[in-house]
Amino acid sequence: MKTIKIALRIFLLLTLITGVAYPLAITGIAQALLPQKANGSLIHQQNKVIGSSLIGQAMDSSIYFSPRPSAIGYNPLPSGGSNLSLTSAKLIKQVKDRKADFLKKNGTNNPSSIPSEMLFASASGLDPHISPKAAEWQVNRIAKNRNFNSVQKLKLLQLIQEHTEQPQCGILGEARVNVLELNLALDKIKE
Repeated sequence: MKTIKIALRIFLLLTLITGVAYPLAITGIAQALLPQKANGSLIHQQNKVIGSSLIGQAMDSSIYFSPRPSAIGYNPLPSGGSNLSLTSAKLIKQVKDRKADFLKKNGTNNPSSIPSEMLFASASGLDPHISPKAAEWQVNRIAKNRNFNSVQKLKLLQLIQEHTEQPQCGILGEARVNVLELNLALDKIKE
């Protein structure tokens, strides 16, 4: 009986330390040092949450930049890729359909140079970034659909450069552009 009481005390003590005190301490430190990141990197507009800079979301409008495809329909709950192999007939058809759709929307400048992220879904299905090249591919469509003049079109290209994030530490990852943040900045182009 004495052993059971000791075991229960240790269990309760460790539960309080690891299940209550430690999570509260880490949450408090995160809220104090990095509140934006600790709260999901949410983006607010007019006191309303419109998205997160960490999660890609669907954008079907022709006046905005399109994100990369999502195998899960941009639903953050299941978060995952399609797991289709490169030899899968279903994946081959999806890529052909995405390519045709992308060319239809954005022009046929050089069909063989479409950035791969615009044809293949990301592993998580929620990648919020595209390459600067993928963004540049969409400039003519956006400028045309927004009735931009040549000065505004140049501002659009500058906007892509301004929002391009370089690889971390200069070597980790690729240059990338956050689609949601770019689209929000796009709405500010007037003249």
